Amino acid sequence: MAATPTVRRRMLGAELRRIREGLNLKVDDVAARLGWHQSKVSRLENGRHGVRANEVEILLDVYEVTDPATREALATLAREGKRRVWWQPYSDVISQRYASFISFEAEAVSIRNFELSLIPGLLQTADYARALTRQLQPEATPEEVNALVDVRLARQNAALRREDPLKLWAIVDEAALRRAIGGRAVMAKQLQQLIAASKEPNVTMQVVPSEAGAHAGVLGSFVILEFPVRNDLDVVYTESLTSSLYLERDDDVTTYDQAFDRLRAAALDVGPSRLLVAKIAKEFE
Repeated sequence: MAATPTVRRRMLGAELRRIREGLNLKVDDVAARLGWHQSKVSRLENGRHGVRANEVEILLDVYEVTDPATREALATLAREGKRRVWWQPYSDVISQRYASFISFEAEAVSIRNFELSLIPGLLQTADYARALTRQLQPEATPEEVNALVDVRLARQNAALRREDPLKLWAIVDEAALRRAIGGRAVMAKQLQQLIAASKEPNVTMQVVPSEAGAHAGVLGSFVILEFPVRNDLDVVYTESLTSSLYLERDDDVTTYDQAFDRLRAAALDVGPSRLLVAKIAKEFE
């Protein structure tokens, strides 16, 4: 899979950080030499924001990197990190935090997703997504709601139907299957779609049954994104109504890895999970 703009920015940032640390320079030292705010240096290194090629050249001058091949390779990463992406036409309707998540999702090779209250976004039907969007964003116009649903469907197509499709392991609490978002007919169709999607070779779906009681996910949903190059790139994503959080420290990622493993053990196996979804779907019919 070709690297997306975000992964190129993260690769560039990681290399700039490696060079700086190899020179025993602190972020404050570099910022002082360039007359930049220290947060700008940090943003360049964490790869969350694009950087101009000339800014990379300035940094490399400070770091006394003279090798032409290295300088050109890093400048190229900077230029390609600002390349147009498929969701850019929707920038007027999606928030910056949603765009950031989509960019991470686009570069991931696999995702492990636990959902406590909702059907995973990559497995939602259009009608379910529309009903959910209307509730979560009541101020949105019908046109904006339709555009957000289009984004959701485009995300699914970009992630699950690309040449090298994303591997999705979704664990869903039974409560999410029984929450009648959009009404009974919408839920019946949604659960049938969930069963169909779970049969795709790149999708694994499990359900944590109600009788499992308290489990490792009772405090909330989360997503673990894994990337082609491991080098400190795995990310855990959680969100609330007003903010989102990306966790990248090894101990944080390990904590969520272990939580997902416990959820996997608490959940029904794939076959019984499908049977439970089918049973609940019939209850909605």
